[in-house]
Amino acid sequence: MLIYMLATAMTVAMLIATVFGLHQEAQRVRIKVNTRRFEGFGPRKPYRHY
Repeated sequence: MLIYMLATAMTVAMLIATVFGLHQEAQRVRIKVNTRRFEGFGPRKPYRHY
C-alpha cells in the first residue's frame, strides 16, 4: 500500500512540474512574440561605434 501511495505522490508531483514548465515556456514565447511585434517605423539599423 505504501508503494502505491508513493507512486501516486510522485505522479502528481511530475504532473504539477510538467504544467509549471509548460506555463513558463508559454510565457517566455509570449514575451518574445510581444517584443517582436512592434519593431518601430521601418527597418532598424544596428548601432555601431567607430
